[in-house]
Amino acid sequence: MNVTIIGAGNSGLAMAAHLSAEGNRVTIWNRTLSNIEKLKKSNTIKCEGIINGSIKVNRVTNDMQEAVDGADVILVTTPANSHKEIALQMADAIKKPTTIVLNPGRTFGALEFKSIFEKNNYKIENLIAEAQTIIYTCRRTGEDSVNIITLKSDVLISTFDASRNCEVIEKLPDCLKRYFIPARSMIETSIGNVGMVLHCAPLLLNTGWTECNNSTYKYYYDGITKSVARLIEKIDAERVKVSELLGLKVESTKEWMERTYHVSGKDLYECIHNNIAYKTIDAPNSINHRYIMEDVPCGLVPLEAIGKKLGLEMKNTGLIIDLASSILEIDFRKIGRNLDDFKDLKILNTLL
Repeated sequence: MNVTIIGAGNSGLAMAAHLSAEGNRVTIWNRTLSNIEKLKKSNTIKCEGIINGSIKVNRVTNDMQEAVDGADVILVTTPANSHKEIALQMADAIKKPTTIVLNPGRTFGALEFKSIFEKNNYKIENLIAEAQTIIYTCRRTGEDSVNIITLKSDVLISTFDASRNCEVIEKLPDCLKRYFIPARSMIETSIGNVGMVLHCAPLLLNTGWTECNNSTYKYYYDGITKSVARLIEKIDAERVKVSELLGLKVESTKEWMERTYHVSGKDLYECIHNNIAYKTIDAPNSINHRYIMEDVPCGLVPLEAIGKKLGLEMKNTGLIIDLASSILEIDFRKIGRNLDDFKDLKILNTLL
């Protein structure tokens, strides 16, 4: 299968290496050429972890037209705050209907992508879907190298018409199909976004440790103490309440972790600390990181907005948005995903 991977970060390199190792013709696109120069020269990804060795890919480029030409499926792995720009570029580059999957979409990612694409190219109707999370637990170790720690199971995936979710899975490369299950609704993939629960509050509450030049810490094992876990459980409860009011209750982050990582515990804290896959993951060395720059504007901000529209206070979710906005001196509500951006889409009206 001809597969285009959008993004050469943690997830992009992991997915490209995995798919290429399984016999697919893989093209990697990355916006910034300087970040892929080494990879472009060798067309080789060096892997460690559950996939080992040097794996060749078909093509590496920063030209969107070249990247999507002939693609059977396009898998977007970039941070969600780049989805708008990617949708714009694809609107100019895509010449035939294509299956596009955001890995993940975060909150309302597919809605945003569809809105931007159709405003700039109404002639081509793509099958656009989003995953609840990326299937890989991985870390890029260099410009052309990645450590793939594990693959998650039963990752939810959805397009706008849930009756087509099995069709989306069937359009994926064979080696990916086993890791996805069809969601009941896009509510499960968007409001089911657990990244915003696990990423934002812990990193912000460990700002001092994160910015310390003399030490590092394990993000999940050290950074999420019992007190931090109690707060993120409160944010999680607000997220679940939003889904209930939308008519489809999503699983809690604890339940998600039990299902995808096959761990157990009496609470979220125990599940996190019983998760072997989290044991080696270092914390970021800056709060100017996708855990904030992606997950606040593309996760917590739209979650709070839809929650308030439904009559909820969203106290704990709002607290973390306020904290992020104050520390980084960025108005995340202003730059984040705004429900007004989607008001012309019928699908959003059905959610509300």
